[in-house]
Amino acid sequence: MLSDITIGQYFPGKSVIHKLDPRIKIILTLAFIVMLFLAKSIAALMIGVVFIIAAYIISSVPIKMILKSLKPVIPIVIFTAVLNMFFIEGEPLLSFWKLTIAKEGVYTAALMVIRIIFLIGGSSLLTYTTSPIMLTDGIERLMSPLKKLKLPVHELAMMMTIALRFIPTLIEETDKIMSAQKARGADLERGNIIQRAKALVPILIPLFVSAFRRADELALAMECRCYRGGSGRTRMKQLKLSSSDFVAAMIVALFIAAVVLANIFVIPLVAI
Repeated sequence: MLSDITIGQYFPGKSVIHKLDPRIKIILTLAFIVMLFLAKSIAALMIGVVFIIAAYIISSVPIKMILKSLKPVIPIVIFTAVLNMFFIEGEPLLSFWKLTIAKEGVYTAALMVIRIIFLIGGSSLLTYTTSPIMLTDGIERLMSPLKKLKLPVHELAMMMTIALRFIPTLIEETDKIMSAQKARGADLERGNIIQRAKALVPILIPLFVSAFRRADELALAMECRCYRGGSGRTRMKQLKLSSSDFVAAMIVALFIAAVVLANIFVIPLVAI
């Protein structure tokens, strides 16, 4: 299960989405999240689904990686769907024992499932198509107005990117430690909640030690390369907006407008 988590991974490519300015990709990712939460009907939500599917096709990110990234969140999605079906009141659709499934509950559950799945898929596309260095530069440039408030913008952007970058590394390290403990006879899958929590102690301690060691090695490597933060720092690749960035922004704006129109014209039809 841990090996299925692909958050923070980067897949090199030469697609149009890979070549977009990282600032635009961050803004468009936020706009896509807004698009999903603006959708108030299945029809409106399908517009956002079409958008993200088209984006993945253009980016040429392997489909198996997309499905792999969604596998760990399936229990959360199922749990959310069940809660919505059983706890939202409305027109009864199915009843058994003391539980009643309402039509509105099924409709809301379907909305939530689609929204969560494509929210994760859309957010993951940002890291799939943007290298850690470009992502750091993009975040720093977007947060640059905060420098007037004396905030360490470069350091904040660097910390965010390093944290995102080391998620796959820590997951891989956890998987190795778990395999080593199982080889030594550790039972991590049996017992009640308290026993399972105690069984995690032999995993968490070496994981923390490994994480601190990696952090120390990274700090030493940055110091050896005379890293002094953002002051006087130059970049090999300068961020410049191109026509592709403006076209991408216009396409996202059109999709958001389509979602708003679908909310206006489709919801009354559903209510009728």
